[in-house]
Amino acid sequence: MQFHKTNSEIYVPDGTALPEALARTTRLGISAHQDDIEIMAMEGILACFQKPDQWFSCVIVTDGAGSAREGDYAHYTDADMMRVRRIEQKKAAMVGEYGACVFLDYPSREIKDGSNRRPAEDLRQVLETARPEIVYTHNLCDKHDTHVAVALRAVEAIRSLPLEQRPARLLGCEVWRDLDWLPDAKKVVFDAGAHENLSAALLGVFDSQIAGGKRYDLATLGRRRANATYFQSHAVDQAQAIIFGMDLTPLVTDTSIDPLEFAVSHIREFEQEVRGRFGRLR
Repeated sequence: MQFHKTNSEIYVPDGTALPEALARTTRLGISAHQDDIEIMAMEGILACFQKPDQWFSCVIVTDGAGSAREGDYAHYTDADMMRVRRIEQKKAAMVGEYGACVFLDYPSREIKDGSNRRPAEDLRQVLETARPEIVYTHNLCDKHDTHVAVALRAVEAIRSLPLEQRPARLLGCEVWRDLDWLPDAKKVVFDAGAHENLSAALLGVFDSQIAGGKRYDLATLGRRRANATYFQSHAVDQAQAIIFGMDLTPLVTDTSIDPLEFAVSHIREFEQEVRGRFGRLR
């Protein structure tokens, strides 16, 4: 594969040769930044961990240059952060036994440029080789511009494939906006309670983010536990850790659907739920 950025890279933890390493993928995560995958796509990682016939791979779309930093990392330049974040992501890929980890190395500003077709073209190359059954990306109601842009580029790339080559499911996951507000019938519920030690290890690898000023490890594990407890008010907890997802599959199967209108339809349904409850109670 020939990607557009000269510093792009495909890392294969177990040394399997390309394209075989990527072609064995059954589940694929497409995220904006290093560490997003471990926050949002743990269900996919767990589904493939220690399974010889199941492989999780990931695509990191941006170069990671703009992250917050303090402490030991306060003096790091953007180039330093790009280097260390790629190393951290490779460590996570090794610990999580990923099939492959693709670094596309785009600056965020290029991903957020809707007229730039190159990120979608690179993603299409990955998808054509990997042929995953399930793809995880950011949810369309995330509050981080780059996250939503990556989700839109992923949808664009998948839609450019022949129908028979598209994944069976496309799922938008929680990072910078959780999805507990979604009506329960619209939630995709991921049980992320297995291998808690693995979850902690994968999140803990990203020291440049944690020691650099953001406790993503504690926040992510806490949100998963909170989701599990607050999911149902009249039943005991059915899981120890839950990640919520938004089913984006209709955007894969029906290219006439506008992603914006699809996202807004979930907000309208939430509004209807709130209005209905008020109607019953006052």
